[in-house]
Order: sequence, then structure tokens, then C-alpha cells
Amino acid sequence: MLHLFYGGTFDPVHNGHLAIARAAHGAFGVPVRLMPAADPPHRAVPGATAAQRAHLLDLAVQDEHGLRVDRRELVRAQRDPAARSYTIDTLQELREELGQAAPIALLIGADSLLGLPTWRSWTALFDLAHFVVADRPGSGLDAGLPPVLMGRLEGRWTDRIEDLGQAPAGRVFRLNQPLQRESATEIRRRIAAGEAWRHLVPPAVADAIADERLYASRAADAGPL
Repeated sequence: MLHLFYGGTFDPVHNGHLAIARAAHGAFGVPVRLMPAADPPHRAVPGATAAQRAHLLDLAVQDEHGLRVDRRELVRAQRDPAARSYTIDTLQELREELGQAAPIALLIGADSLLGLPTWRSWTALFDLAHFVVADRPGSGLDAGLPPVLMGRLEGRWTDRIEDLGQAPAGRVFRLNQPLQRESATEIRRRIAAGEAWRHLVPPAVADAIADERLYASRAADAGPL
């Protein structure tokens, strides 16, 4: 069975995140595990702490069949608070846990795919997992890939879902359901500015953000997606 993981800061989780997770679950028929990133070391927390962001994720998926929250990056950060959390580390941990033959896939957006050459040990990622890529309107994925990335992706693209379950890693699948236009940056900006924002996140998440007064400062705008 394919093991499908969706990493991100989720600061905060919003309807766009859930739409793509639902689409991936519907396409592959396996649980999608959302992995919140740990608090970044050596700088201020971007908008909400890792524990708060994970709690918002719990609220977001509580009635979602097939979606789960995976706290492994937070647990790893608790063991070593000064260490940075890289995708290569997470995938190596998953390999140790699930075995070398298990099919593992990482769900990412097209913008993340375009930036893949900036990731740590990025070429080694294809030996550890498949990639499921969801597009974002205007992402530029169809405009052409950087040459270094195009070369690495050559021969890896597939439109066959079953291909990802028949090998442990190395294929790239483009998900038909596009990412929506919601962004965590825009939501944080709206909250800080006192503009309408609740319609962009699940109701339980909106209530928790309001109750805990998260993102009420414009300083939250400096955080990542």
C-alpha cells in the first residue's frame, strides 16, 4: 500500500490545504498524513507555535475521512530543539520505519516542485519517495522547468496511479485537482488587518484562531506558508 504524506508549515491550515489532501485521498484511496513542520530554530515563531498549528490541523481533519495528522517532525524537534528539520531527514526516518520496499509518496505543490533544487540533498529525495504534484493557478509549471530540474525529472513522470504502488520511490505524478488560491500568508495578513478571513478556513479552525487570538499581530506576516 502506498504511504502518502503532505508536509508543510500549515500556518494556519486552510481550505486550500484540505482540498488538495482530499483530492489526493480520492485519487489514491489511501490515508493522507499531514505533517506540520516544527518551529524554525534560531528565530521567532512565524505565526503560531508548532503545537498550536498541529492542534489546528487536528480540528481541521476531525471529520475528514482519510486525513490524518502526523507529528513526527515535532517529536524530532523535541528531541533536539536546535536541529533544523529537513525533508531528507523525514524521508530517511520513514524509510527506517516502513522498510526499503514500501511505496512512499510526498504530496507537494507545483511551486515546491519548481523550488526543489534549493532543498537539502534534493537529488537523493527521488531514491526515498515518489512525488505527487498539485498545481497552483499561475505557478508556471507548464511554462517550463529549470534545466537542472528537467534533467532530474526526465523519465519519472507518470499518469498511472498504479505506478506509485509498484515501486518504492522515484516517480512523479501530477494530480488533476489544482491547488486553490487560498494562502496562509494572505490569511495571516487578513487577520492582522481586521479583514474577512473566516471563510478561508474550516469553522472549527476559525473558532480556535479567534479564541486564542492567533495571528492578531502584523508580525505574523513574516512567517512562511
